[in-house]
Amino acid sequence: MNVGFETGGAGSVATTHDWLTPPEIIHSLGPFDLDPCASQYQPWRTADVQYTIEDDGLKQIWSGRVWCNPPYGPHAEMFLRRMAEHGNGICLIFARTETKAFQEFCWRRADGMLFMAGRIKFRLPGGGSAGSAGAPSVLIAYGRENAAALRASRINGYFVELNNDATAQNKAAATGDLFGVAA
Repeated sequence: MNVGFETGGAGSVATTHDWLTPPEIIHSLGPFDLDPCASQYQPWRTADVQYTIEDDGLKQIWSGRVWCNPPYGPHAEMFLRRMAEHGNGICLIFARTETKAFQEFCWRRADGMLFMAGRIKFRLPGGGSAGSAGAPSVLIAYGRENAAALRASRINGYFVELNNDATAQNKAAATGDLFGVAA
């Protein structure tokens, strides 16, 4: 597995967190109001309002439809949590379905996922290709409208609709009926 993309190689610390989303992905999903993780050197707009590392997007007010390609590694969980709380937007992350963050903030809180076919070729600041990602990627939709946007996007991959009705989940947890089987 090529972990150099995430870590900088051989388990070292990444030399950059500027892995820019290819503009064709952004365009296929429609306009966004906010990107809390924009690069300082973003050659194309990802949203009407773009926060960079200098702004610290986690400390800012989020409003409207959010696009979030968070810095990969330990920072991603904080942005996933914030997106799940905000409930309106799409995140692009590695498809690390076994992680605690994916279990808690994606499977349990999202409305849809698009597991992308193949590996994304992220872009570097300035627009050049960074090569293929070190792992498969998934787009995570929060809000039914965003799940519909994933389904309609024509991005090559496999769409999964989630039924994360909080009322039903709370009732199931309270009754111990976690598998939908009456006791």
